[in-house]
Amino acid sequence: MAKDKIDERILEILRSDARESFVEIGKKLKLSESAIRRRVKTMLDGGTIEKFTIQEGETNSTSAIVLISVDSSIDTSKVSSKLTKLSGVKTVYEITGQYDITVIIREPTINEINICIDNLRKISGIIDTNTVIILRTIA
Repeated sequence: MAKDKIDERILEILRSDARESFVEIGKKLKLSESAIRRRVKTMLDGGTIEKFTIQEGETNSTSAIVLISVDSSIDTSKVSSKLTKLSGVKTVYEITGQYDITVIIREPTINEINICIDNLRKISGIIDTNTVIILRTIA
């Protein structure tokens, strides 16, 4: 599906705030609510927009960084792929240095972080971990 400049602006507005009403988007673009609704439906039907989602804030959560060593006989990317499927794992980085992978975990409580780490350690190929709890985010 070909997008025009209006579709691009609609996407830009929705990226900024997916809760923006079609009426408000229409006002910003000088189009009717029904025109915006039609365009969004067309983008949904055509696959330009796959889904609407939310991004949770870090308020009331605890984060940890887990450094992971992988057995040299195991493909690191296979371990990384398994890590992405764990509840609580927000980001997986393959890195250089003493460790092979770094994982960022975010959960509501330390107990839930511990559960995530326990599950992480059960993944075949992981031979060592080093976990640090994030006390405060500066920037």
